[in-house]
Amino acid sequence: MNFETDIFEQFNEKWALVCAGTEEDHNAMTISWGGMGTLWGKPVVTVYVKPCRYTYNYLNNNEYFTVSFYDEKYREALSLMGSLSGRDTDKEKEAGLHACVSGNSISFEEAAVTLVCRKIYWNDLLKENMPEEAIRHHYRTDDPHRMYIGEVTEILR
Repeated sequence: MNFETDIFEQFNEKWALVCAGTEEDHNAMTISWGGMGTLWGKPVVTVYVKPCRYTYNYLNNNEYFTVSFYDEKYREALSLMGSLSGRDTDKEKEAGLHACVSGNSISFEEAAVTLVCRKIYWNDLLKENMPEEAIRHHYRTDDPHRMYIGEVTEILR
C-alpha cells in the first residue's frame, strides 16, 4: 500500500469525506481535521467527529469506515456534504455524488483516493486536557469531538 501526499495540507486545505455504514444505509460528512501515520505497527488514519453530527452514530456502529479525497473540481460538493445533514436531506444527490461499495465500507465513485479503514480505537476528547483557546474557539456550546483511529486496510484509486 502506498499513498503519497502533503499530509498537513490534505485534510486542512483539501478536505476529505468520512463515510460509514452499508450500501443501503450510510452517511458521509466533510472533514478538515485528521491525520495519517502509524500506531501499533499499522498504517492508520485518525478522524474527529462531534457527537451532534449524524455521521457520529454511523462511525460508532460500524467496524469499517472510509476516508476519501477528491480533485479540486469537487470542492463545492464537499462544501455541501459538510453543511447539509443527512438526517433531513439527500445531501449526496444535492452534491452530485454517487455512493459505491469500497472494500468493507462505502465511498463515492468521484473519489480520487479512498482509504478503507477498520476502526481499531476511539476516544472522546476531554476539555480538561485542551488549551483554553481551543475550548473558546471550538467548544463553547458543543461537546468535544470523538477521535476515531482506523487501520488502513486498502487504498483504492
